[in-house]
Amino acid sequence: MGQRRKYTGEPYWHHPVAVAETVSAVETATAEMIAAAHLHDVLEDTAVTAQDIEECVGQRVAVLVQELTDQFIDLEIGNRAHRKALERNRLAQVSPEAQTIKYADLIDNTISIVARNRGFARVYLAEKRQLLEVMAAGDQGLRRQAWRVLEEGEAKIRGVAN
Repeated sequence: MGQRRKYTGEPYWHHPVAVAETVSAVETATAEMIAAAHLHDVLEDTAVTAQDIEECVGQRVAVLVQELTDQFIDLEIGNRAHRKALERNRLAQVSPEAQTIKYADLIDNTISIVARNRGFARVYLAEKRQLLEVMAAGDQGLRRQAWRVLEEGEAKIRGVAN
């Protein structure tokens, strides 16, 4: 309770709601995808378990949330570049539904990070460019939107756009 977004200071719940709203606009969105979008960070950020999610909203939502949960956050696995490469390879193999949700997550995070922390944005955008290159099975319209937001962010941090 009381969590705040790192770069905006807004209540944290704004982020999953924004991700879910973006997913809900996709023609192929299902109720399970929208629920998973709302819950996409809970396994990383709370004591909630996949079993808790399954008991409350069903197995498909729990599976999607597990697919969206970063599996390589342990610092003992290696440096950031190594962990992100492992996670990128994993995300390239998740379901199209999970990839669609991940595109929406990337869109919302990119907008926030570029607007508020251009130094970190350089690292973040390079990582997300590599991710979008290999994560190609989700909704193609939303993937194109994610590419657009990423490229706009890159232009902003280069000083081409404000």
